[in-house]
Amino acid sequence: MEGVGSNKAIYTTDVPEDRVELVEMIASLEKPVVMFIGDVDSGKTTSLTFVANELVNLGYRVGIVDSDLGQKGILPPATVSLGIAEENFPSLSEIEPYLHYFIGITTPSQYIGETVVGVKRLVDVARSLADVVLIDTTGFVTGPGFELKRLKIEAVRPDLAVFIESTGERERAIEELIEVSSSLTETVLLRRSDKVKSHSQEERRAIREAKWRAYFSSSSPVIVDLSTLRVSGTSMFSGRPLTGEEKELFERLHDWVVLAGWKGKESYTVVKADSGRRPYNRSVIKAIDFETLSNLLIGFIDELGFCLGLGILKWPRLSEGLLEVLTPLSEDELSRAVEVRFGRIRVTESGEELALLRREEL
Repeated sequence: MEGVGSNKAIYTTDVPEDRVELVEMIASLEKPVVMFIGDVDSGKTTSLTFVANELVNLGYRVGIVDSDLGQKGILPPATVSLGIAEENFPSLSEIEPYLHYFIGITTPSQYIGETVVGVKRLVDVARSLADVVLIDTTGFVTGPGFELKRLKIEAVRPDLAVFIESTGERERAIEELIEVSSSLTETVLLRRSDKVKSHSQEERRAIREAKWRAYFSSSSPVIVDLSTLRVSGTSMFSGRPLTGEEKELFERLHDWVVLAGWKGKESYTVVKADSGRRPYNRSVIKAIDFETLSNLLIGFIDELGFCLGLGILKWPRLSEGLLEVLTPLSEDELSRAVEVRFGRIRVTESGEELALLRREEL
């Protein structure tokens, strides 16, 4: 694989005729927003890449909203990103990012609301910057993925929703999405190209690994002082710190080593290391295992709620209100952050994905 790998979708003019017709259709519309929808390995991003390049050739300024969280072209992963294309590009990874919205995980199933908000906000920005806005989406079309696509269409109200044929269970999902979408927007169904290549889970993981590695390749360690920033995406740091007596009580009752804790209005949040596995009242105590914070992805958020960039939490100095973080962001970029948001994936700077966390774990 070559560098940012790696990207599965490369600009090619060897495409089915209906892609050429699609370019003509989009060019006939006034500042359109176009959403591409299809299942995994259906050729969505390849089709979008072709359309974007052909529109650039016609003199259009093209905004691209990349919401394929795991197989992102416009880096980094775990965000929704906006890029602007004014000249031909071989793959989305060659487009300079303009703006990001932090999701914090590579699969949107537990973060449908945030993903929809991110897409809508970036489309709103893109409308003011570009002649045409194209939206890439995940291959997640069944179960929660169906609702995600429906809500994206309902929130964005694209001028055109472009679907790609599928097979089996996903074929029915695509048909139902077209049916649901037809009252909200014009729809087009493209045939599935016979040149589409399927990728195994191992190949997809390797592609993500290359993208993580590329994004964090120029990172440096920084100390983040949480007394100067808001904290979101976690129940930690909410409420007052535990007293020494409370901390000692938790340790004695539950056989924990309590590293930090906070008391809210009706519950406690405790960061602990286990010495034992005694049961506890989960409706009153939220217990966070210290090891889940190691290599946790975090986002630096600006005053408008957009993501300046990502960091990897290397050492949480919770009792001091400090985080040791690895990030490619410059000192100037970090100075614009007003908030630190906790994600739900643990990943190393070399690209190894250690774990996906459940939303409620933090």
